[in-house]
Amino acid sequence: MDLSFYKSSLSEEIRDEGRTEGRAEGIARGILLLLAQAGVDVPEEARERVMGCADLDILSRWLLRAPTATSVEDVFAVG
Repeated sequence: MDLSFYKSSLSEEIRDEGRTEGRAEGIARGILLLLAQAGVDVPEEARERVMGCADLDILSRWLLRAPTATSVEDVFAVG
């Protein structure tokens, strides 16, 4: 059985993409958990925006804002 694919640059790229997606999903879930813990109402549209975001920098920014947010708009605020 030829296992060379598993050592190829393509397979490594696929694994890296999967890791990034997993990190993004984990951060997004963390944001939603923090907001729920704080009693912040998160409409479905906002939940989809958080869960659909794949940009780790944006998600990290939102994650830092989530613990002190009093509304979902606080998380998404620009600046």
